[in-house]
Amino acid sequence: MKGLDARKAAWEVIQAVGGGSFADVALERIFNLYSFKSIDKALITELSYGAIRQRYYLDCWIDHLGKVPAKKQPPLLRWLLHLGLYQVLKMKRIPPAAAINTTVELAKTHHLKKLAPVVNGILRSALRSKERGLLLPKSNNPSLELAKNESLPVWLAEELIAWKGVEHAQQIAKAFNSVSPIDIRVNKLRADLKDVKELFDTCGIQNQLIPNCPSGLEVRAGVGEPRKWPGYEEGKWSVQDRSSQLIAPSLGPLPGEKILDACAAPGGKSTHIAELINNEGNLWSVDRSSRRSKKILANSERLGTKCLQILVADSNELLLKKPDWKGFFDRILIDAPCSGLGTLARHPDARWRMNQDNIQQLVAVQSQLLNSLAPLLKNGGKLVYSTCTIHPEENSHQIKNFLQSKSEFLLEYEKQIWPGEGDNGDGFYIAVLNKLKNQ
Repeated sequence: MKGLDARKAAWEVIQAVGGGSFADVALERIFNLYSFKSIDKALITELSYGAIRQRYYLDCWIDHLGKVPAKKQPPLLRWLLHLGLYQVLKMKRIPPAAAINTTVELAKTHHLKKLAPVVNGILRSALRSKERGLLLPKSNNPSLELAKNESLPVWLAEELIAWKGVEHAQQIAKAFNSVSPIDIRVNKLRADLKDVKELFDTCGIQNQLIPNCPSGLEVRAGVGEPRKWPGYEEGKWSVQDRSSQLIAPSLGPLPGEKILDACAAPGGKSTHIAELINNEGNLWSVDRSSRRSKKILANSERLGTKCLQILVADSNELLLKKPDWKGFFDRILIDAPCSGLGTLARHPDARWRMNQDNIQQLVAVQSQLLNSLAPLLKNGGKLVYSTCTIHPEENSHQIKNFLQSKSEFLLEYEKQIWPGEGDNGDGFYIAVLNKLKNQ
């Protein structure tokens, strides 16, 4: 049956993520395990990521149409229903008959033969509801409605409405469920924007300039694997979201300066700093993970950023390990570990991993980093704190608390970038702090 292997692979990804795997890791494993053409890889990605992203929405449909609630279904059946329902309810380009028939066939041939009639019944009921314009039962609670319709954890829907109001919360949630374009950052050590744009145009890779992003190009998703695009191997560009491309310039780095990137892996911002200072300076990239630090090295070598020095260490212990670093750095970047709530469009499983307890733990980690690294900045130096989240406790509240305890620092600038607003990319936060010259 046409398309069955691709759907089976997508089902395996959905199962793996349901069991705790990260979506990107599960998908890569499937691509390494089986041999698929590019067109099939694109379908597998769309089916698996879409079903994972829409987990709560699809569960609501199972609860509505089935006799057994979604969370009480055998996991194998629940994830297969998600695969089928996603195609029926959310994918315009797949004929409903193909979606239903392939899903029922997978049930028959993969340990769910006795439940194949259940699969068939629920999917056909969903299709009838869709054709008649019937929706899920409505709730009077705006948070429950937002959570259901945009497939968010209820706690996150409540928070979004509290922060931004119902209308803006819906706008942000819709951005979480859109497929992000691929943003690239041109490496000015190896190329310029015009060269790379012409290179892409010549090869038929549709692209456009990104507003307010001087080194950025946008390529729509689904054009193939970026590593195979022209100029990648030669280090002419990197993949980096447009919001993330704003962080290194906000540090204002200058050639010859001593700069610390304290949470550096996989190296996107470190290499960007090196590009901005034209490889002239003393740039330290620190990360506690030796495995992730290897990615910094690989990226640095590909991009030709020779001024970068890598140190595997816990940034909280730098003053202890290197006492001569007290007041040593002109500029420090803390791109802190965070909840990643600004990047839900790119990471379909992230919304199901995070909860309010996790966030409180991260707030403590971030606070410790700020306090541990502040002494390493020289008087008159600049510190940039950034995250890829939209949660105020990790962002503006965190900086407000830091400034209340550290009178030698002043806030120069802060910006919260919200997904879904204008030409924004991922949700990011940037705070630029100056340390007073005279202490």
